[in-house]
Amino acid sequence: MFLNSLSGRFLLLTVVFVMLAEVLIFVPSVARFREDYLLARLERAQIASLALLATEDDMVSPSLAEELLRNAGVFNVALRRDVVRELILSSDMPMSVSRTFDLRDTTALELIRDALAQLGNTEPGVIRVIGEPLRDAGMLIEVTLPTEPLRAAMIDYGLRILMLSLVISVITSALLFLAVRRFMVAPIRRVISHMKAYEAAPDDARQIIRPEATIHELREAEEALRSMQTELSHALRQKDRLAALGGAVAKISHDLRNMLTTTQLLADRIEQSDDPAVKRTAPKVMASLSRAMRLCETTLAFGRAEEPTPELGRVALGRLVEDVIENEKLAAETDLVRFVTDLPPGAALHVDHEQVFRVLSNLVRNARQAIETSGQAGEITISARSENGDCVIELRDTGPGLPARAVENIFKPFQSTTRKGGSGLGLAIAAELVRGHGGKLELVSTGETGTVFAIRLPQAD
Repeated sequence: MFLNSLSGRFLLLTVVFVMLAEVLIFVPSVARFREDYLLARLERAQIASLALLATEDDMVSPSLAEELLRNAGVFNVALRRDVVRELILSSDMPMSVSRTFDLRDTTALELIRDALAQLGNTEPGVIRVIGEPLRDAGMLIEVTLPTEPLRAAMIDYGLRILMLSLVISVITSALLFLAVRRFMVAPIRRVISHMKAYEAAPDDARQIIRPEATIHELREAEEALRSMQTELSHALRQKDRLAALGGAVAKISHDLRNMLTTTQLLADRIEQSDDPAVKRTAPKVMASLSRAMRLCETTLAFGRAEEPTPELGRVALGRLVEDVIENEKLAAETDLVRFVTDLPPGAALHVDHEQVFRVLSNLVRNARQAIETSGQAGEITISARSENGDCVIELRDTGPGLPARAVENIFKPFQSTTRKGGSGLGLAIAAELVRGHGGKLELVSTGETGTVFAIRLPQAD
């Protein structure tokens, strides 16, 4: 719809604001028109009185007096000269005077108020108007006149002003509409067309926008879009290269695993040798081959893995943590690790139960294995708190901490392992699962006194 477009709304707003401005001008202009109308009647009345005063006996025939009053548009004319008020011309009035207006000392607000009252009063009436005579022809001049001609003249003037305002608003709106389409809408449409073209062919460098707008804000938008498109193109090319590299690594791992399987079978025969030297080295060879096999298998599994979309539901945090701890207690090789929980009563999450279970299991297992490897008794504490509408789960251990090289690449695949024989995929997968919930997994601190991980997840109502 036209009014839902930028041009249509701008046109509508322009018409509204121009008409509003005209209304603000209309009221004072009508008040000024009324004042000029009354001043003109005073001037005509003064001219009529001068015609009378020019006679020798200050007398005219009744017909001439009636004609003078009719031409002046008044019923009576009175002059005050030498502190004496004289009724110069007079005629019968259809009714008594309803209001008196003194134009000698009136403010703009009073004129506007009287004009609006005049327009709103539809009843016929007679008003008295007092003013100063022209050319100092007395102290004041006073006339009485009917209100119907005054109100009709004000309405006619107002309609003419309204029509003129409407024409001005239409012309102004049309000019502004064309200007907006030329200088604003056209550049915006150009940006949109570039975005659509880039969406259709992101690999084509010709589709990256070239900033050409002369308007400062649009120029900034085009430059920001160009920067984003350039970075996105680089990222897409990098993604394609990584995908190709991943495919090659998967193929290599598959072939290497087959080779290692054969080698492992041969190593089994070597292990049966009676040579003491062979018996000493055979276990080491077997261990190395096993680690290589596991690395190939985990690499292939990571390449094939595609985590499903989380199936969100209400999960009791306390029960989930209990299940994780029970599993780890069963898997523990020693009694060095003690588990502690500090969870709010009734705490719940809006998450996928299985995926969050995997995240917590991975973190707890890493902490347990780190403590067991150190040979010192330790403690793993799982706590939770509410923060800004989210549930922040902290997992704190008293283990030996993480080495610096592991901290730098803590959530990168194949780079964060600190355990002999580990693949370095656990934390990368855990971080990916947390991100799938709209949350965040981060390493808060690590050192000789232990390590702290924090998981931020949406909290159930």
